[in-house]
Amino acid sequence: MKLVVSEGEDSDFDAELPIIVDDRLRLIFTCCHPALSIESRVALTLKLLCGLTTAEIARGFLVSETTMAARLTRAKKKIKTTHIPYRVPTAEDLPERVDSVLSAIYLVFTTGHTAPTGSELMRRDLVERSLELIRMLRKLLPADREVAGLLALILLTDARRATRIDTEGTMQLLADQDRTQWDHGAIVEGVGLVRDTLRSRPAGRFVLMAAIASVHAKAQSWSETDWSEIVALYDLLLAEWPSPVVALNRAVAIGLSAGPSAGLSALDDLATEPYLLGYNYLASARADFLRRLGRDHEARASYEDALLNCENEVERAFLRGRLRELS
Repeated sequence: MKLVVSEGEDSDFDAELPIIVDDRLRLIFTCCHPALSIESRVALTLKLLCGLTTAEIARGFLVSETTMAARLTRAKKKIKTTHIPYRVPTAEDLPERVDSVLSAIYLVFTTGHTAPTGSELMRRDLVERSLELIRMLRKLLPADREVAGLLALILLTDARRATRIDTEGTMQLLADQDRTQWDHGAIVEGVGLVRDTLRSRPAGRFVLMAAIASVHAKAQSWSETDWSEIVALYDLLLAEWPSPVVALNRAVAIGLSAGPSAGLSALDDLATEPYLLGYNYLASARADFLRRLGRDHEARASYEDALLNCENEVERAFLRGRLRELS
């Protein structure tokens, strides 16, 4: 990657800031201009910076492809008609833009971590892209705790990459992964970042998500995972960022802390959440708790629902395997 010190149109930057600019960083800040809606900023970044299809982006936002296509078209027109500049903003304008940029980088990572469609579980190109971008942003804003939090989250989550698929190509859940094969260098760096960012309060959403990932990373085995701490962190995260997906993850953590009946009850509370209708992870989580409770007929129905809404072939193979086990 070729990095250049900003010049010309960016000469109004604070000279004391270590401004190192790559074209991708300019593009992501252009896409995340405050004149655009928050949803449009992130979607446009995924489209123009990462080359994701409209369908892939729509899936990440839990909206229809038609809705996302219209949103992208409006955003492109606004950039053109309002002459939004192609540059990293000045030092005083950075704070209002950073959250949107972090949201975009986070979605780039999650889309690469588990590809929405295709025959591969992961898209390494997107994971590497997200890591490059967050490291560049870290150089730009070394004191920003949320930037550090997202870097820690990506490091800690991606540290498990070598164990997510076994030698036969079968997806491995966190409970079944060989933790000795995790990237312990990335874990040390990530845990250190979490420790530093948690020294000050309040913690933002990316710091809290990184703290959850840190609990997983520090556990020597699945059975040693501190699920009560994870539930407590999800409570804080839900208050900070009331997202239906966060509520879903919290419900799963409750089931792993207090038992499958408690988890199933927490999941049932989300059954009418419109953003989770047709979300395969809700159905698969219900199926797993039902399976643990011995309610095999209901579990099969939930696994079948998950299959209907899953387009990644590795995940589909895993779900089909669960169905065979129940049969």
